[in-house]
Amino acid sequence: MSLNNKSVLVTGGAGFIGSHLVDQLILEEPEKIVVVDNLFLGKDNNLNDAKNNFPELAIYHKDASIKKDMKTILENDGIDIVFNLAVIPLPASLEKPAWTFRHNNDITASMCELAREGLFKTLIHFSSSEVYGNSISGSMDENHPLNGTTPYAASKAACDLLVLSYCRTFGIDASIIRPFNNYGPRQNEGSYAGLIPITIRRILQNEPPIIFGDGKQTRDYLYVTDTAKAAIKIYKNTSTRNKVLNIASGKEISIVYVVQLIAEYMGFPKKILYDPDRPGDVRRHIANIYLAEDLIGFKSSVPFEEGLRITVDWYINYLSGKKKADRKTRRK
Repeated sequence: MSLNNKSVLVTGGAGFIGSHLVDQLILEEPEKIVVVDNLFLGKDNNLNDAKNNFPELAIYHKDASIKKDMKTILENDGIDIVFNLAVIPLPASLEKPAWTFRHNNDITASMCELAREGLFKTLIHFSSSEVYGNSISGSMDENHPLNGTTPYAASKAACDLLVLSYCRTFGIDASIIRPFNNYGPRQNEGSYAGLIPITIRRILQNEPPIIFGDGKQTRDYLYVTDTAKAAIKIYKNTSTRNKVLNIASGKEISIVYVVQLIAEYMGFPKKILYDPDRPGDVRRHIANIYLAEDLIGFKSSVPFEEGLRITVDWYINYLSGKKKADRKTRRK
């Protein structure tokens, strides 16, 4: 199942994980790569490297939930494979719960219908570890109950069930990748930002980091390129079809450790602030990755401390450059 000479579409391809996936896809030498992203979270500059390395990259600023627009793109570009990463993120579901739920399901329904109609051959659908909610006992495998605690988590669980139903009822060729907590360069640092970019940004502004709750909540962090490479391996291995695969490090890290390590890397001596728990916040999160190890030989390759240092350095350079650019713009 080589990607060579194939035409590939990545929805959400200008986003954090999506842009890294595009970078990895380029190394596979496909005939065509197409990105669809409405820039709700994504940024065109996330694809700067990709555009330099693959000048033929096609980018459409479209909403992946609108089936007729997606059908036109699929037909015009002769797409073989869709990696579906388009999503409305978790924090948005705390502000607009019903809209987030509907929109995420509409995106997935659009892709499933187009696959059923034969507009493309294979769907690699991106899920989220949030579908599990809190760990019941130890590491969570793919059979862990779907106990999501937010409307976002509920939407992603519904999307997974929808994809699997299309596999079983209509025979579409699809696999589901369920990443845990990704981190690395290009993660959104603005609205709906995650813990790591928020903490880095606050320290750069000489503000103390904030932890919600006691900081003893745990997450299973994975460097973003490990996830991108895993998605490609899932496509290549047909034994993953009609299945869900956890992709994670299999290691548990506390929120307070993450924040303290960032503060240490950045030489920030002030105290960390603690705010009340956020609604729907998961208490314990750790993955069982045995299935991914068995089917695609998956293993995380970037140790957390190393990946975090790379990430901190990237954000310091990126945010400093952005600040300088903003100053120049104001002077004009």
